[in-house]
Amino acid sequence: MTLQSATASPQPARARTDSGAPDAPRRRLRFPSAFTVLFVVTVAVWALTFVIPAGRYDTKDGSPVPGTYHSVELTTGFWQRLKDLFLAPVNGLYGVTDAGTGLTAPGGTGSFAGAAGVFLFILAVGAFITVTMRTGALTAGVARLAQRLHHRRTLLLVVLLTVFSLGGTTYGMAEETLGFYGLMIPLMLSLGYDRMVAATVVMVGAGVGTLASTVNPFATGVASDSAGIGTGDGIVLRLVMWVCLTALAAAYVVRYARRVTEDPSRSLTPLTEDDLRIKAEGGEAAKLTSRQRTVLYLFATTFLFMIFAVVPWSDLHVTFLPTLGWYFPELAALFIVAAVAVGLVGGLGEKGTVNAVTAGAGDFIGAALIVMLARGVTVIMNNASVTDTILDVLQSAVADTSSGVFAVLMFAVNLPLAFFVPSSSGHAALAMPILAPLADFAGVSRALVVTAYQSASGWVNLVTPTSAVVMGGLALAKVRYDRYLRFMAPLMGALLVAVAGFLALGAAVR
Repeated sequence: MTLQSATASPQPARARTDSGAPDAPRRRLRFPSAFTVLFVVTVAVWALTFVIPAGRYDTKDGSPVPGTYHSVELTTGFWQRLKDLFLAPVNGLYGVTDAGTGLTAPGGTGSFAGAAGVFLFILAVGAFITVTMRTGALTAGVARLAQRLHHRRTLLLVVLLTVFSLGGTTYGMAEETLGFYGLMIPLMLSLGYDRMVAATVVMVGAGVGTLASTVNPFATGVASDSAGIGTGDGIVLRLVMWVCLTALAAAYVVRYARRVTEDPSRSLTPLTEDDLRIKAEGGEAAKLTSRQRTVLYLFATTFLFMIFAVVPWSDLHVTFLPTLGWYFPELAALFIVAAVAVGLVGGLGEKGTVNAVTAGAGDFIGAALIVMLARGVTVIMNNASVTDTILDVLQSAVADTSSGVFAVLMFAVNLPLAFFVPSSSGHAALAMPILAPLADFAGVSRALVVTAYQSASGWVNLVTPTSAVVMGGLALAKVRYDRYLRFMAPLMGALLVAVAGFLALGAAVR
């Protein structure tokens, strides 16, 4: 989902020539979308396959065996490889890898290599979230919570930020946050805070939750699938990270909020006449209806059940809970059924529910296509037998590092990737097939590489100007980007150190 209207800035005044006629307005450079970036990456990777030597590792249980890398001779000619480029998006969706030749192509027999399961799952989650938003239950629930805690403003800040963080860690709450700025701004102004507090309660809350994703399908789910592990693998470390990093972010926002109330001159967004008017007009939130309460229960229950269904309880030595081992097919069905149930219970009716489901799937089709395109890049590399060659080079680079240093290096490697591919799902599908097997050489869990990737993606997406969520949110909150960066700088440093520490700890525990 894009926000061209929300992020657009006013047109600069036209300069005039000596004759008095205005010059044509200058065109500003815009960073390309994730689709354009992936198109360039696809063509560049395809071209590099003619330069990078072909080679393979022997494998055991799906993992490369150290010391077995060897060169191979390709049997595909130029025209076949050109066809691979042409079919890359199709292969990324439903390509099948032939067991004999090792080549991936549409149709045929062998192991499924496409991202069709992830593709459908993303559309199902989009439908579920959109249906829930259209019932008005989420907005009303947050408004009601805010009213109840209105006279305990510090607690209110912590609770609201935690609620948004919970949305980030469970389902990657991003564009959905944009509907809450209209609620947060008058609420925070009425409590004596400023627009920066209103913006960061939403943006930092959801952003830190996404950084420490536990079962976020767009980050943890896609990355785990690309790494060949279950979504629940590594969830203990990610859960501890979520609790600690959310507490860190809440403490930072509360500290700034208190400073503003004690000395308004220290505000990064001083109150304007419009802010004073909004503050004076602050009203009370309406009570939740029985329908809205039921929708909120269904919404929470769906995500709680998803967590229960994907966590490998037996691996955690929890014997009183069954391990369902659900994956993308079952989870997609869960969210489709839940979307229909929420729509009907929420009063949307048959037509309204169908419209919301199709609209939600349409809103999330971009994220699904990104995963498809990124998986297509992986197919090109595998068909040209260069994935293992790149893996061998990276393995040599990290061979003499300790497991803790390796984990931090994985985080550092993903930082520039997160900037150029701001889509967390696209980033995961692009990087994990190469980076995850490195864990086998370093003697750490692949889940740690997944955690390193999603932490890097979440950290960068807290401030990147390529994100419509960041720029759109700041536009709605009327907070200047440079002032937001000034606010975020100390927190970004603290999060960077904390994440590195958690990754090193995770490697040491392993």
